[in-house]
Amino acid sequence: MAAHWHVLGAGAIGCLFATALHRSGCTTTLLLRDSASKSTSSVLVQRSGAITEIQLPVSATGDNGPITHLLVTTKAYDVRGAVAAVAHRLNSDTRLLLLVNGMGLAEALREDYPTLDIYCGTTTEGAYRIAPLHIRHAGTGQTRIGKPGQTEPAPWFRQWSRALDSCVWDANIERALWLKLAINCVINPLTAIHDCHNGDLARRPELTMEVGRLCDEIAAISNAAGYVNAAADLEQAVTGVIADTANNRSSMLQDVQGGRRTEIDYITGYLLAVAGRCGIAAPRNKSLFERVHNIELNY
Repeated sequence: MAAHWHVLGAGAIGCLFATALHRSGCTTTLLLRDSASKSTSSVLVQRSGAITEIQLPVSATGDNGPITHLLVTTKAYDVRGAVAAVAHRLNSDTRLLLLVNGMGLAEALREDYPTLDIYCGTTTEGAYRIAPLHIRHAGTGQTRIGKPGQTEPAPWFRQWSRALDSCVWDANIERALWLKLAINCVINPLTAIHDCHNGDLARRPELTMEVGRLCDEIAAISNAAGYVNAAADLEQAVTGVIADTANNRSSMLQDVQGGRRTEIDYITGYLLAVAGRCGIAAPRNKSLFERVHNIELNY
């Protein structure tokens, strides 16, 4: 029997994956704080100039009824509160897939809910929110899913490989998550502080130099933390992402421009915590961390 996925976090990535799963024939329900007694909602996906409207079932987080498969795509700082809002619907048979920015939240959820079966994912799909339940799919990418210590794909993974153009089971998902974190530690705070598109990090010489210095510092932390391969590939990976997403605004820049809280605590903040445990100095990352927080304080 095909899994029924509930999606917690109806932003750009949540709507993108919810509609992809739905189109592939998978039952998919959006979880909303208040469904206003509606049983369905329209999700608009804009892609290559065309707009597709998809009707998805909706459920209020406070509703009853068990959730067997839960995709969490909220902002990092909302994860624990959002999962708590549906905790009465979860049980030891629930599979939870965490697909958010930053690191450290899977460990927190395992402490909060020891019986939950928790998986992690990371994606390079590009999407942004135009309006509530209206998104633009800006670019295709690859999605990697896995669970530490589990080499074989979970039975439900077949649905995901059908739903997405490029989705792989990653037996070393922790490395993929760390590499994504390391890349975000460079691109997100720099673009937010300098109010620039990703491509400007390659076009402006002073920012290109800062990218290189940050990569060196993050590579040292990566090596000390045991992510040797990620350290070796880091600068090449960062420059590749900058080139591939040159016209994009990072999520942190979008948050700053919108006067919203950023995810810096779960991105650079997590990196600094690891650096501290490993005894590695990280002055450049610490400076970016403080500068982003100063921007938030002055909204």
